Amino acid sequence: MSITGWRVALLGLLLGSALVQAKPAQPSVIVVGAGFSGLAAAFELQEQGWQVTVLEARPTVGGRAGVASAEWLGSAELQPVLHQYLARFKLHTQAAPEYVRAASYLIDGKLFTQAELEQQQPAVAAAILGYEQALDGLAAQLDDPLQPLASARLRGLDQLSVARWLDQLALPATARALIEQRIRSRYDEPSRLALLYLVQQSRVYRGRPTIQLRSERLPGGSQVLAQALVKQLQTLKTGARVEAVTQTADGVTVKVGAAGYHADYVILSVPLPALARISLTPALPALQQAALKDINYGWREQMLLKFRKPFWGNTRLTGEIFSNQGVGVMWIEPAPKGGANLLVNISGDNARLMKAFNDRQMVDQVLLRLDKYYPGARAAFSGFEMRRTGTDPLAGGAYLAYGPGEISRYWRLWEQPLGRLLFAGEHTDALYPGTLEGALRSGQRAAQQVEALRAATD
Repeated sequence: MSITGWRVALLGLLLGSALVQAKPAQPSVIVVGAGFSGLAAAFELQEQGWQVTVLEARPTVGGRAGVASAEWLGSAELQPVLHQYLARFKLHTQAAPEYVRAASYLIDGKLFTQAELEQQQPAVAAAILGYEQALDGLAAQLDDPLQPLASARLRGLDQLSVARWLDQLALPATARALIEQRIRSRYDEPSRLALLYLVQQSRVYRGRPTIQLRSERLPGGSQVLAQALVKQLQTLKTGARVEAVTQTADGVTVKVGAAGYHADYVILSVPLPALARISLTPALPALQQAALKDINYGWREQMLLKFRKPFWGNTRLTGEIFSNQGVGVMWIEPAPKGGANLLVNISGDNARLMKAFNDRQMVDQVLLRLDKYYPGARAAFSGFEMRRTGTDPLAGGAYLAYGPGEISRYWRLWEQPLGRLLFAGEHTDALYPGTLEGALRSGQRAAQQVEALRAATD
């Protein structure tokens, strides 16, 4: 090759090198937590060309999703984001049978449908209806569920616990026990729950038929959706417990043991009790630090009890059942070889009282109650699965449940980025906390915010 040829070749290499260097670097993000909010955020950003690394402390994904093998879902009208993902991954649901779409009541071992309660326990049914009408009246005063502090009256509701409000209603004992069980199973103990939060959540669903809350089921449970999301992700590391996050003007460093991961941004998609265990540099502002200590989480212990055969005879222990004995029950599906599975939720202070019990001791306590009203329950028992969120250091509770005064201080606090830190999780969704819909919505919102932050710096 001539000298001129070498010069041309060298010039070509230099120009090519300059072009490579000038090409914009692939933006990067670390997602801490592989619950549904983290998986959604990671999926959305990867779809937009981001380099995404998901770090999950547990050996499994899916976060606080339940142990049920078949997840009951709301309608597409109530949970549009969830149904968008189901459609995208071609996950088919089945229509829920009529008998699980409306709640029933277990009073001293006897099961009542709503119609049966009205006929056989009219005073109890009337008191429950009165409670529902009183709550609906309060919800009607809230024009926008995203603005729960819009008036002085509404702000006053934030200072009152649900338990104190129930005292004012002077409910009969049985009705009060059933209503309290409904509240604690969905949120937390009424004495720990702000009335304004109950009102705000009631406003979100106001005018929606209750039947829409359990209109479909997902065979295989929520893990089916979790795995569908995981299959799309390029980099996900389980057993990677994040200890510290440091952000600078140029990016973030996430520490996992001796390893360090670097990226442009980080999405912290973990419950607040878990977030409190991560060292952040710079530290969170004072208000966020106070929120980590203050914001109330519900307490729920969930067990899937397995039986060799149904023990309840002609009684249909099926659907969402509120008991005056403090046990929430939902039948899941027949087990193989003629067996049966029963999902039991122990919530609120009933669950906190069992904090010192091990898993088998908790199961034995429930079996004793069941066997009292349904002889043969203990004899038919064959095994169990357990999900304990209250004593789990990576959860610290079931789901966000604002206590008195907390909405006034912390409403929508975690929706905004702090530098290169962003937050996701059911607790950051103002409309649907404690649900798959809320978790997925928050992941999408965090992904959009990351995109906006990058666009602002370009």
